[in-house]
Amino acid sequence: MARIVFDLPAQFGFATEVQVYISHVNQGGHLDNAQLLSLVSEARVRFFQSLGYAEADVAGLSTVVGDVLAQYKSEAFHGETLRIQMTPQDFNRYGFDLVFRMTEKSQGREVARGKTGIVFIDRAQRRPAPIPEAVRGLLLAAAAAST
Repeated sequence: MARIVFDLPAQFGFATEVQVYISHVNQGGHLDNAQLLSLVSEARVRFFQSLGYAEADVAGLSTVVGDVLAQYKSEAFHGETLRIQMTPQDFNRYGFDLVFRMTEKSQGREVARGKTGIVFIDRAQRRPAPIPEAVRGLLLAAAAAST
């Protein structure tokens, strides 16, 4: 099977830190792959908060993850602090990709990289909805801050 090749942007406009708790670690003694996605989800919530929104109510719409790409680069261990950087890219009518890079804070060791496809949803109709213009403006500004 061919490995995933995923290039990162040169800069990221948003960063947050999370600690690896014992509940994030698997029997191999390192960050469990499912828990990696949990930490990325926490960073995504914080990203939306930095824009002034709750993830469940972005200008009257909800967001869902339509797809995920993750590429693991090294192990992460209990007690380490991870820095998760994010930037929006690849906009379409209903959403965008939220690209991430996860590094261990003290050494700068890259742990993982990837992206989550964000889709805006009209909760009442349970269907994709266009990105609200005010939100699109904030996302484009965040993307521009990354370049």
